[in-house]
This record gives sequence, C-alpha cells and structure tokens, in this order.
Amino acid sequence: MSTIRQIQVTFDCAEPERVARFWCEVLGYVVPDPPEGFASWEEYDRTLPSEDRGSWFACADPSGVGPRLFFQRVPEGKVVKNRVHLDVRVGTELVGAERLAALEAECARLVALGAVRERLLPADEDNESCIVMRDVEGNEFCLD
Repeated sequence: MSTIRQIQVTFDCAEPERVARFWCEVLGYVVPDPPEGFASWEEYDRTLPSEDRGSWFACADPSGVGPRLFFQRVPEGKVVKNRVHLDVRVGTELVGAERLAALEAECARLVALGAVRERLLPADEDNESCIVMRDVEGNEFCLD
C-alpha cells in the first residue's frame, strides 16, 4: 500500500486565474512556469480551443511543502456554504490581544486584495479567536 505524500486542493470558480492570483498573494504561492516551448501562460492558452481558454489555473508553494492549488472554471455560481475551507494560519501560538492584532493586520491586508471580512469568532473556553472571510469569488476561509 502506498502512502500519499502530497495533495492538491481544487476550487470550482468562474475566473480561475483571478482566484489563483488572489491565493498567490494570500499564501506567498507562485504560478508555475508555463509548459515547455511557451514563453507565458497567455501564449499557451492561445493554443487551446476557444472553449478551453482560461478554463483552469494553478499555483504552488515555492518551497514545495504546501499543497498545489488548482482552480477550474465551472458554469454554476457558488450558492451554498463550502463543505471544506482553508484555514490560513497567521496566529499560530499567539493568544489574546496579540493573536487578535495579528489576525486583524492580516485581515486588513487581505481585504485590500479583494477578500471580504465576514465576522470575528471570539475566543471561548475551547478555541482561540479566528476571523471568517471570503475570497474574491465568495469562498469561505478562516484566518486562524
């Protein structure tokens, strides 16, 4: 039996490149080089049938540690809450006011990139605070 060592997280979306570039900024990810023989992804995209142009985009952790993110165009829009979401870990090992300050600073940065702040989930007896947000197409994620 083999052991899975890597995963890819796939997002359904309307504008794959736009959403991918947002997540590159959030996570410090990069867009991989285009296929061999192409100077850019735009050049590669022009070789595809018109219905496939812009149908997907990907980004990757430059260190190779985090999962690859894949964004695929789908015809339907988002209508319900995500069943799975990303937790962006900015407050790891921080507590109280120090954690809130780190979360708020990152929230402000991401709002400037097009994210939407939904709500603060305050600390309770079991969990530290986190901020629920939405990306540029409305996908929920948490600043944790």
